[in-house]
Amino acid sequence: MKEKMKYTEAFRNQSLQKVYSRGDRSVKAVAEELNINHWTLKNWMKTHKERSTSAAVEKRPQDWSLAERLQMLLDSHGMDAEALNGFCRERGIFRHHLQHWRETFESGTAEGLQANRTELRELREANKGLRGELNRKDKALAEAAALLVLQKKYQALWADEDG
Repeated sequence: MKEKMKYTEAFRNQSLQKVYSRGDRSVKAVAEELNINHWTLKNWMKTHKERSTSAAVEKRPQDWSLAERLQMLLDSHGMDAEALNGFCRERGIFRHHLQHWRETFESGTAEGLQANRTELRELREANKGLRGELNRKDKALAEAAALLVLQKKYQALWADEDG
């Protein structure tokens, strides 16, 4: 029987932070990168979720709504560096998030970016469907061509016997 591994709380927290900011990678891929069983990581995520629902809810910076981001920018405006660092720590973000949000609002691309992601997802799904349909039609065309060849051979065979 395998011996149970003991992980430090710091390692668990770093692992959870990594899995929650994994982007489009799977939990299993992150677990393999950390050299732990993916079920262990999933259990940690479940436990963390249960704890966070009873405590204050922590969100990843990319999960914040536009209104919440704007409010953070307004609240942090005019703070000196030390106060801004403390403000960010309390809310679980970094200064670069505020800078990025400010640039996004100034350029006016935040809503366009989300729309582009949605459109890209829809286009990928449509592309996948069209590829499947094309593959099916290619197979049907190959089958029809094979039947035509067989028909010509059959006719040629009977023509030789009649002649």
